[in-house]
Amino acid sequence: MKINSRSGLDFMERIQQEVTARRRASRSDEAYYTSKLDEVWHRARHTSAYASLGAFSMRAFRDLPATSKDDLKARPLDYLRVPVGAGLKYYQTTGTTGVPTPTPRTDRDMIANTVSVAEAWRTMLADGGHRALILLPSDIVPVADLMVGVCEFLGVPHAKAYPYTTGISDWDRIIQLWEVFRPTVLFVAPGVLLEFSQVLKRRGLLARMRESVELLMLLGEVSTPELRAMAGQWWDARAYDASYGSTESGTLAACCAQDRLHLLRGANYCEIAEESGIVPAEAGREGRLVVTPLNNDARPLLRLDMGDEVSLSGGCPCGDDAPVVTVHGRGTDGTEIKGSRVRTRDLESVVYANRDVMGYLIELAEDGTWARLLLERDPGTDRDTEPAKNDLIQRRTGERLGFRWDEVRFVNRLPATTKSGGSQKSWKRSNFRVVSEVVPV
Repeated sequence: MKINSRSGLDFMERIQQEVTARRRASRSDEAYYTSKLDEVWHRARHTSAYASLGAFSMRAFRDLPATSKDDLKARPLDYLRVPVGAGLKYYQTTGTTGVPTPTPRTDRDMIANTVSVAEAWRTMLADGGHRALILLPSDIVPVADLMVGVCEFLGVPHAKAYPYTTGISDWDRIIQLWEVFRPTVLFVAPGVLLEFSQVLKRRGLLARMRESVELLMLLGEVSTPELRAMAGQWWDARAYDASYGSTESGTLAACCAQDRLHLLRGANYCEIAEESGIVPAEAGREGRLVVTPLNNDARPLLRLDMGDEVSLSGGCPCGDDAPVVTVHGRGTDGTEIKGSRVRTRDLESVVYANRDVMGYLIELAEDGTWARLLLERDPGTDRDTEPAKNDLIQRRTGERLGFRWDEVRFVNRLPATTKSGGSQKSWKRSNFRVVSEVVPV
């Protein structure tokens, strides 16, 4: 994150003050949000999508219908305040739920998002003498750039090496880098961490390479508590669900040292869509998350319905009073397996509960009546125990998901697409395979 002007520096300092002040309850919150929403409203009036807005008031804001994420994806250019070529950086969404969305960002977009995330992680990263290795993609998608910006802002030495960048980084190169740099923090997608762990286990290197690692910051994909517990055990480190957000909205929540996601309420005005309407985002609420990013510059958004079902709680031991958010995913997400709609978190809570599975692939018959679960075995486990594990997974699948697999089998290797993280993070694209003919393994 480079700042090359006095106005940019002033803006950074302003954002830093705002986000740190909002981490604890304050009587001035109402005045703060009224002022910030007025600014967003003014920027939004310069877009085609919000051109009909009148003068701002909190009453007008609360009467405004939610912005559908589907509408944003259908006509993304209508929500831009600046031309595509006027942003300092140009990104696109991955397109896992449809056509990729063009997302230019100005310097203010990047400063604001970086500072809000960095301040949330300051106590975890800034004072521990850390060195960070960023195993995330940086082409078109913003996640690696954000991690670089956070490290720069906090003064954390870092290196960036995405293992699927052909001709630049591969596992051999990363292992060589590791021997010299000795990272203490990994920023990595869950699938990439699974693949890396397997590579190291097969080569007998994991015990040595994990010696320096203290934190595993998982980003870019769903990560379940079971997967984080498994990875943390392998690496003898704390694994965190690091953040939540989207390319369009920016980061909406970041983890604390207790592995809980706190809404970044200094950077976002959050609400909950219940059956009765849209209400404030307070502990105890459940429904769809509706967010107004307070600092979005190139694409100001008002009451964006993220479509994700969430529940909010409070009382986190870390001392941050911002609500803790648990993201359950879209109500329409998931895939039908033998008559049951299954979401990523539901399935992975079963698959990774044993802590010795390196990945999985679901094979489905075209008519949906047959399903097989393939599990990639941990290289160091005893194969004689696999029948008992299969029985346990069958029982848990029946109890939690409402069906039984036609087969559960362990295999040595699964396709790389089940591991490649941000480059193919769509669950339905990377972890499912439709088969026209059912053939036993």
